Amino acid sequence: MPNRNYWLSFLVVCGFWGISLPAFGQALVPYTVQLNSAQLEKQGLGLAQEAAQLAQFQQYELALPRARLATQLAPKTYQSWLLLGGLYLQTNKFAEAIAPLQQARALDPKNPAILFALGSANFGQERYQAAVDNIQAGLKLKPNDPDALFDLGNSYYKLNRLSDAIAQYNQAVANNQKFWPAINNIGLIKYEQGDIEGALTNWRNALAIEKQAAEPQLAIGVALYARGDRDRGLAAGEAALKIDSRYGDLEFLKQNLWGNRLLADTKKLLAAPRIRTTLQQAPQQPPRQTTPQTPQ
Repeated sequence: MPNRNYWLSFLVVCGFWGISLPAFGQALVPYTVQLNSAQLEKQGLGLAQEAAQLAQFQQYELALPRARLATQLAPKTYQSWLLLGGLYLQTNKFAEAIAPLQQARALDPKNPAILFALGSANFGQERYQAAVDNIQAGLKLKPNDPDALFDLGNSYYKLNRLSDAIAQYNQAVANNQKFWPAINNIGLIKYEQGDIEGALTNWRNALAIEKQAAEPQLAIGVALYARGDRDRGLAAGEAALKIDSRYGDLEFLKQNLWGNRLLADTKKLLAAPRIRTTLQQAPQQPPRQTTPQTPQ
């Protein structure tokens, strides 16, 4: 599934803070220069803007030290704390993300992007009810956000509230008809419930929207293979793994909410010699993932 960077999208949409980015050599101020608090804050915001630009190119490890320094130079601006928390999210440091995101919320309690990011951090810590609470609080401020509705659906899924999960996924699609991950995840639930045809319909619909989406492609292959359509199942599985070989890892699939029934059937497909050969030949570096765009 695509990662949710509410924090980065929010900062980019807002034009960050409308300040001029200092030259790289100006990022660190010589110790002999005396600056007042306003100048220090401006310097911190410049560093944060530079970190945000690095984050847009997924240069998270380079962005993190700049973001940390930005919170020290501009501690009273929620943007620097939101940026730091968001970078921790993107590097799967969920526990570290909580404190800066809570600080951002203290400075701007009515910002939905902060609440959504907190929900993502809770989800990463497997605190699913806390994730539900934060995402719902954000949706009260920004109703019908497809990304947030999708994450709320995922949280309900982990709480085994499957009908609630499907309702949120459907709501996400109602607000963005091209939001294929939500359509895909409805298929995951249907497969676990034994509705194989319904699951296949969802996965085919998801693939029709995003033809390079490895996940629904592999799921289709698994379902076909499991019901005896071996040739088409192998072909679909092979095509998916050529797009993104990470989907050949059962643990990765589990992290992407694949249930026990689907994982058991996937294991059988992955054991096929043709699929094993494909995995050996597949590139190790997956393509850059994109997030479905919400119509403005």
